Amino acid sequence: MPLSIMLWLPAACGLIGTTLSLLGRRAGVAEETAIPPGQTSVAGSPTARLSISGALALIGSLTALGFAIGYIADYSPSSHALTHVTDVVWIAELGIHYKLGIDGLNVLMVGLTTLLFAAAVLASNLREWERPQLFYFNLMLAESAVLGALLAQDLALFVAFFDLMLIPFYFLTGVWGHEPGRVRATIKLVIYTLVGSLLMLAAAVATGVLAAQQGGGHITFVLSALQSTPLSRGSQEWIFLFFAAAFLVKMPAFPLHGWMPDGYKAMPIEVLMVFSGVLSKVGAYGFLRIVLPLYPQAAAHFQTLMLLIALASILYGSVIAFTQTDARLIAGYSSVAQLGFITLGIFSLNPQGAQGALLQMVNHGLVVAPLLFIVGLLAQRAGGSEDVREMGGIAFRAPVLATIFLVVTLATLAMPGSSNFVGEFMILLGVFKAKLAIAAIAFAGVVMASVYALRLFIRAMHNRVGPHVDSRDITVRDGAVLVPLLAVIVFMALYPQLALHRSEGSVKTAVASAQADASGAKVASSFDCTAPNALGCLTLSKSEGG
Repeated sequence: MPLSIMLWLPAACGLIGTTLSLLGRRAGVAEETAIPPGQTSVAGSPTARLSISGALALIGSLTALGFAIGYIADYSPSSHALTHVTDVVWIAELGIHYKLGIDGLNVLMVGLTTLLFAAAVLASNLREWERPQLFYFNLMLAESAVLGALLAQDLALFVAFFDLMLIPFYFLTGVWGHEPGRVRATIKLVIYTLVGSLLMLAAAVATGVLAAQQGGGHITFVLSALQSTPLSRGSQEWIFLFFAAAFLVKMPAFPLHGWMPDGYKAMPIEVLMVFSGVLSKVGAYGFLRIVLPLYPQAAAHFQTLMLLIALASILYGSVIAFTQTDARLIAGYSSVAQLGFITLGIFSLNPQGAQGALLQMVNHGLVVAPLLFIVGLLAQRAGGSEDVREMGGIAFRAPVLATIFLVVTLATLAMPGSSNFVGEFMILLGVFKAKLAIAAIAFAGVVMASVYALRLFIRAMHNRVGPHVDSRDITVRDGAVLVPLLAVIVFMALYPQLALHRSEGSVKTAVASAQADASGAKVASSFDCTAPNALGCLTLSKSEGG
């Protein structure tokens, strides 16, 4: 029950805020502002005031964050099983359960989600919005949908929440997005993600039906039951490809990232903070929660393909990031590269790489949200432009902002001593054990990350002062958004074991079957027992540890 409270509390607060605002309008107390469509006042401007819906959204997001912190503190690192389980039959005829649970795979992701949504809601309250009650309702519905996808322990329930995430972001981008390109960005976002979601829906239905036929029992979508009834290799392979398409679009990964440039440029910064920091990770999380445990043979079979896609994402995202001048797109393409590293760790199919990937999901969310908020602050000081060529020269006039930006930059490029360094090190260690050549090439992505991260910082904070730059430091209200995120970044750098201890057991369980299949395939391919000399086969088997 407490999990359901945490899950639905943000949406409930958004709904209550909308209702109170509408009742207030009928009573003559208008909450709406006279802002033209598609425009907002500048964050932190003196005209910004706390609205009823904004205040309730902030209360709901902070309360959910409090629940999440309690679950992180309560979770035992030695536990491998689900805790705080809620399991209610939802649709008996279809075997669908409303089943939620906490384990090492999602406990920190839940914490990241609630933290970034709280920061985004606080940042949103620093500016005024057209139809604020609807804006905050959609933002809070998005938080509940993301939490639902992370907590779901039933495949059909996961798909339902995964699809629900798209609806509020359709409105948040289409109604409150920036011109020009707001409508085009919304259409591309919907088309890409909807196609992926339909493929995933077909794959989920097929999984339940085939598992029921194979097990001779009643259809079910509970993940633990599906895992105990593995599908045939042929079924696993085509279902794997459907899920992979849906998750890679959501992340996004090259070459399924076509919606990303338009989407990143159109979304309001506050919305983009949670979209890039949290939603993109749900796809990567889906590989660990759904794909590796349910389709281990397919994961082993397509391991090289997925590693190559990840490697292409790293190289492509890094190269494009340091050729861009739009600060948002630098952050966007850097996210493509970082999610490539995460995919690389997952499909190393060993615990070290997968643990590094899970840690890097948290790390990337913690750095990309403040990075995007800082981009918004710099744009305010550059006459509204987000082009790095029109920024610069304010580091000594805004030392607090420059210091925060520097810490975020150093974390982005995985400087030794940061939690990002630990995550990337574990990912590369895992890939070295799986595919040495791919790991060696992936090191180029580490080098290129330093190029685009430092280039963004130097062009935005140093060099000559831009022609329209207003050199001023951050306000206390801006600091209220950035300082808590900065504190968590520093804490994770000092104590990454908080994440590693809690995730170790669950990660090992998630990758065990796929790791065994991948190891078996390597051993089988290392010798040929059909050779006429059986002694040679025996000798090669022993040399491989067989």
